[in-house]
Amino acid sequence: MSVASPNMPLAFSKSQFSYDELETATGGFTQYNLLGQGGFGYVHKGVLPNGEEVAVKSLKAGSGQGEREFQAEVEIISRVHHRYLVSLVGYCICDMQRMLVYEYVPNNTLEFHLHGKSQVVMDWQTRMRIALGSAKGLAYLHEDCHPRIIHRDIKSANILLDNDFEAKVADFGLARLTSENDTHVSTRVMGTFGYLAPEYASSGKLSDKSDVFSFGVMLLEIVTGRKPIDPTTEYMDESLVEWARPLIAKAKEDGDYSELVDPRLKDNYDHNEMALMASCASAAVRHSAKRRPKMSQIVRALEGNASLESLDEKTARDGSTLNISETRAYDTMAYNDDMMKFKKMVMSSEEYSSSEMGSSGPYG
Repeated sequence: MSVASPNMPLAFSKSQFSYDELETATGGFTQYNLLGQGGFGYVHKGVLPNGEEVAVKSLKAGSGQGEREFQAEVEIISRVHHRYLVSLVGYCICDMQRMLVYEYVPNNTLEFHLHGKSQVVMDWQTRMRIALGSAKGLAYLHEDCHPRIIHRDIKSANILLDNDFEAKVADFGLARLTSENDTHVSTRVMGTFGYLAPEYASSGKLSDKSDVFSFGVMLLEIVTGRKPIDPTTEYMDESLVEWARPLIAKAKEDGDYSELVDPRLKDNYDHNEMALMASCASAAVRHSAKRRPKMSQIVRALEGNASLESLDEKTARDGSTLNISETRAYDTMAYNDDMMKFKKMVMSSEEYSSSEMGSSGPYG
């Protein structure tokens, strides 16, 4: 295997690694150092000569993207620096192989700690900190990056945790490094079915408000301890959004969140914060993308710096009052209808793989 091309080095401070350097760092990309795999490729833990621990993501070949285009996209990602985002250390281009080298985040993923084999129940304070940190990271991508970055794959498996359980959003910008021209349902999208905004079923396009929807699903995971789609039940029979929507509406009226809350928490949570997070989740998973809040609004609400009324659209743009119960019913009916369409797309796709419905492991 030849070393990475010396041509067109990127005009920024990130390191361009050779294939041989990364092969050495990961011990030959051994199974032992495999951190996870997903729609984008494999991720291995590695150690650089200076002792720095890294995560090496090998992108699946055949994205059809040339060297110059890849470098341009990597340059955009490399400019992004934020406390709650995983940092890019460097990259490698070798023949058709593309690799990205990230900082290593040691404490697995939010998905693992909510649904995995961890014996310790994540306490409410930690859940709240992770929700707020990941919201700030995503808000930064949407509103403070130039050009702005739409994540396109927000899920609990893409929220990495450090040893202090601080959240770091991973895989932002990756969607632009792989082919986005396919009109068929890709296995990567199918793997995140439970997080997918309903407009994808009708338009095939994802936006910042699609990210907001996915984030809302993740908030529901944090609140309830349930998976977006439970693979132990009949295939995609009921999503977490469908299950939670009426329970949140009821809890908002009577103040009792006990049916919604992760039973493992028992009564060990801040009831005001629970109301905040549930309201943010409810607003984020509205069927209409236009009616969802921005991530910065969600950040302010989770911080307690905005009223819950700021998330509730009680007045339409023409000044008329909306019937909230009617809009809830519309959300549920329209969402179910779009999810049925998407389910048919998934089932008819030749690429369908049941393994994509489950966990992809850390760094998936």
